Amino acid sequence: MTPTDVYRAPMRSRRDGVDPGLAVQRALAMDVCGIGGLLAPPPVDLSEALDATERTYGDPAARRLERFTQVLDGSFVWSRDADGLYLLGRIDGPWRYDSSPEAAAVDLVHLRDCEWLDAPVAEFDVPPATVHTFARGGRNFQQTHHSDIAEQTQRVWDRGRR
Repeated sequence: MTPTDVYRAPMRSRRDGVDPGLAVQRALAMDVCGIGGLLAPPPVDLSEALDATERTYGDPAARRLERFTQVLDGSFVWSRDADGLYLLGRIDGPWRYDSSPEAAAVDLVHLRDCEWLDAPVAEFDVPPATVHTFARGGRNFQQTHHSDIAEQTQRVWDRGRR
């Protein structure tokens, strides 16, 4: 895989009552990256998911979901666990909807396969632009724009894969 884009993936529900650490734990255990947006009934395909997301959560949420589904395989994603440790993964698969009760409980239902490094990344090794995006807060999956973020992240990935 060649490096492409770099994203911030907090994997936090937009619902305040959902423990954000549980969603990250589930994502790591399942080797996925995901976003929330529980839908009932569960969608059968992406088109249905986008329509239902727009009806349920509004146009901005539907656009976020669409952007998430369009992320290229091989793109990097940074996340953080409940302790604030940085995690680095790489998207490797198409969108799917997880309708299981476990996914609903942590509001991590829109998924993409993701290969995660086995260990968290020390903050001093995390690209400064990534640290900055997390310092701003927020719960959105978003692209990190910086001139050398892909190269910096690739170096971290290569060191972590050894």
